[in-house]
Amino acid sequence: MFAVNKSVLIAVLLHSCFATIYARVIQEETSSDACPPPQLAFNGTETEQGEVRIRKDYTHIREVKFSGSIGPLGEKRLCKIKCIGGQWVGPLCVDNHDNGRFHPLFRSCKLEYINPHLVVTFRNVSIQTAGWVFPHEAKLQIRCRELGLYKLLGTASPRCQNGVWSARLPSCVPTTLLTNFTEDAPPTLLIRIPSGSASVEPGGELAVFPGSTVHLECLFSRRLGSPDWTWTSPLGQYLTGWAIAAEERDWKYRLSIYYVKPQDSGTFTCATPRGITNSLTLQVAAVHCDPISVSGPHLTIRVEGTRLGHTAIFQCPMGFKVNGAANLTCQASGKWSAPVPTCELVKCESLDTPGGLYEPHLHLEEHNNSYGGRAIFSCAWGYRLMGPPGIECELNGNWSGPLPKCVPIQCPPPVIPVNGHLIQSEAAGMDGGRYAVGSLVQFACRGAHQLEGEASIICTETGFWSHPPPFCKPRCPYLGEPDNGLVAPTKFAYEPGDELQITCSPGFEARLEARPKCLPDGRWSAPLPNCTNYSEI
Repeated sequence: MFAVNKSVLIAVLLHSCFATIYARVIQEETSSDACPPPQLAFNGTETEQGEVRIRKDYTHIREVKFSGSIGPLGEKRLCKIKCIGGQWVGPLCVDNHDNGRFHPLFRSCKLEYINPHLVVTFRNVSIQTAGWVFPHEAKLQIRCRELGLYKLLGTASPRCQNGVWSARLPSCVPTTLLTNFTEDAPPTLLIRIPSGSASVEPGGELAVFPGSTVHLECLFSRRLGSPDWTWTSPLGQYLTGWAIAAEERDWKYRLSIYYVKPQDSGTFTCATPRGITNSLTLQVAAVHCDPISVSGPHLTIRVEGTRLGHTAIFQCPMGFKVNGAANLTCQASGKWSAPVPTCELVKCESLDTPGGLYEPHLHLEEHNNSYGGRAIFSCAWGYRLMGPPGIECELNGNWSGPLPKCVPIQCPPPVIPVNGHLIQSEAAGMDGGRYAVGSLVQFACRGAHQLEGEASIICTETGFWSHPPPFCKPRCPYLGEPDNGLVAPTKFAYEPGDELQITCSPGFEARLEARPKCLPDGRWSAPLPNCTNYSEI
């Protein structure tokens, strides 16, 4: 049991707040409607028995406060859960803009898709991919990636309202420069800053430092008529008209602002003769950003300055890449367009992780996925590499080529000798009549033929058979010896053309018209004669 007026630390894991959090008892009231223990964790893992064991008796706990991490950027807020009617209710979190009052956490909104022509920013962080989840009241800033080449159609600042965006994400409409100056397209607006500095803001505004000179050029075919510039600036008139240069005067209708002042702030709109418009909002601000300090190793910086529109360019040495935005711009908010990047060691995709090698028979002999490192491959027994045996990690973080493949080593079908046949064929993995490594075949000859060569051959890792195929040559069988006589020569088998000489014992004689001769088809030309006694002749 918890003692009255004594604080007890507990850890509560609330998935809705994306964090493991610590809390303390702020109210102890004995009630029959006590809540069960919330899901407990300590530094992100379930608690265990021991010195840090958390008691499971929550009879006196009515309210628990904790530090929550809200939204995709991990904003820290003070939150709490309350025990009401035997159930934990919440979380409720402090709204930093409402005098520290606790409010329920409303449903979040998910960014399902980002048009490739859009630049989406949330609290000075550029959102590159879809799938981010934003908390209630989160406000996005959206503009077209190429300011002036596209016209933003829709709301530039949608807000998350309890799980629903206040408006659909805008789209970007191509303008005259991209549509070959068709009359039904909005006019393209080009921006030139011949002197001074300016910054394109996340919301699509053009922020300009006072004293700069700005040329806004409306692109439209002069032969179709003249466009018209209008503005909301409180100042009187601006210089407008077709460009003077011969190569520009037929398609650039210009508005010039010299030595801009804060009073020049406003929206400038170019309308075609058909009334199709494109606008640009100008914001004049004498803003300076804080100097940039670089503390990370390897990172070098070249800074143009710290006033609005000035840039800072970051570089990393060979073998490292810039992790973050390499070019930063001082914006009208007085902040740089992105956090200072770091230098990250260039690494290629690791191949020694589960699933890194999609080829099941491919093995890694050497693996170094840092810049300049190599991956060397081999294949399992019975397979050979198709492709280079090694690849290198290049400066762009990609391997120098695709992974090689392992293809089965196969021997061609063995040549079956004339008058021969296969009596055994072990061909595991035989594919299309080809034999895998280790396959064994055995030969035999038909009829009066004898095998000459290896009777068994094996498919080797070279893709060739261990021996050439044998031959089946005709042979005449050994006929034996006649009674009371001898045969010469004596062999187990006779080749075609061999003749037999019959020698009879004394007192015996063989009646021969011709000697038996081995014929090409493996038959004898005559049967074996008998040795006959003289007395019987």
